[in-house]
Amino acid sequence: MHHPVLKVAFGLLLLSLSSFALASDGGQHIDLTGNWVGYTAILIFVIAYALVMAEEFTHLRKSKPVVLAAGLIWVFIAYFYTGHGGDPHAVADAVHHNIMEFAELFLFLLAAMTYINAMEERLVFESLRAWLIRSGYSYRKLFWMTGFLAFFISPVADNLTTALLMCAVVMAVGADKPRFVALGCINIVIAANAGGAFSPFGDITTLMVWQKGILPFQTFFLLFIPALVNYLVPAYFMHKAIPDETPPASDEVVKTKRGAKRIVFLFLLTIATAVSVHNFFHLPPVLGMMTGLAYLKIFSYYLYMSGELSTVKAGTLEDTMPFDIFNKIARAEWDTLLFFYGVILCVGGLGFIGYLELLSAFAYIDVGPVFANTMVGILSALVDNIPVMFAVLTMNPDMSQGHWLLVTLTAGVGGSLLSIGSAAGVALMGQAKGVYTFFEHLRWTKFIALGYFASIIVHFVVNFWTFSIPING
Repeated sequence: MHHPVLKVAFGLLLLSLSSFALASDGGQHIDLTGNWVGYTAILIFVIAYALVMAEEFTHLRKSKPVVLAAGLIWVFIAYFYTGHGGDPHAVADAVHHNIMEFAELFLFLLAAMTYINAMEERLVFESLRAWLIRSGYSYRKLFWMTGFLAFFISPVADNLTTALLMCAVVMAVGADKPRFVALGCINIVIAANAGGAFSPFGDITTLMVWQKGILPFQTFFLLFIPALVNYLVPAYFMHKAIPDETPPASDEVVKTKRGAKRIVFLFLLTIATAVSVHNFFHLPPVLGMMTGLAYLKIFSYYLYMSGELSTVKAGTLEDTMPFDIFNKIARAEWDTLLFFYGVILCVGGLGFIGYLELLSAFAYIDVGPVFANTMVGILSALVDNIPVMFAVLTMNPDMSQGHWLLVTLTAGVGGSLLSIGSAAGVALMGQAKGVYTFFEHLRWTKFIALGYFASIIVHFVVNFWTFSIPING
């Protein structure tokens, strides 16, 4: 995601679309793929995304260039339509549609992020970290424990939070064992991404597929075995390089703050509410998530009214602050949320111009869905998987349930191929700076790729029957 070579790769991908440009079909919806508007839109998007990938070096937050690019792309489209006989209402309707897509994703993630922040503030994750450190397990056992915990926590929490939590564990126990920390971080990145792939809540891409109504909630769990294989294959090769020693014991104990367990329960209840309103009443899952956010807001009122102020301790500033739900909302990843806005409107604009239709015809009809969906995963190791998956959803190719599961799997786990291919990898390179690096990860990419292709084969074997189920999108 943050690497100069990716600029060229992604730029060439998008620019190559222009070679498939069709003649304008006239009428109210104008094909702009061979027009200056289309070329300008691609150029704007490539420049914006190059800045996103260079964030590590420029320190320009990733939301800023894509939000600007989104506005420019749609203004150029509208300008051309108003002067060349197109229907400006069609442009406005398309923008409204894209904003609705973003609004559902935004509110869903805002509720989820608020819960994660609340659990973090109540020391739920710190308590788990301290328990693992004082457990007295060997390096190899901790390697497997942190990996499996990342695999099973990321379907509920997001894979970024999960990876950061587990990385804190391996760094604490492996302070004098950089080899263990490096391999532990690679293991955690692969496990968190794999675990997120078989749950609608585990990754933004799976959430997008579920919210779009393409796959039912329970269908995602068919990817459990392929995702597990994706994690176990490279982990098997890596664990042999872990020193077979036991780290010095620790007696650190972290007690959770008042209400921590009840907040975890409310989070699970919120997820159940989101699933229920979607499955039983056919309402958008975001309605259930926002209803669940209200559970937490009311519980925060209960904490305040039942003596929250008397529970705070003297010490650091955070210790002296009582629980405040609006602080948790304010601490959401606003840069990430606004980045999604920019990406969705940029990709939506390229789709309205006509490029995604051309790419869809080439990838899913001329080349075929198996190759196309496999390449989606490899591409998501080079660029962020959000725009890649949103492009596939916007194309909405006519695929069976098995192929939709395949692209969900590959988009989720493909980012593990490189350290820069997922948010978890990028974050851990910052957290374990100098120990877990791009090239350290690259040394194990051949084994990660083996797991990637093994998971695809396993999906074809264990879920073979899903390839005959049509999706009525």
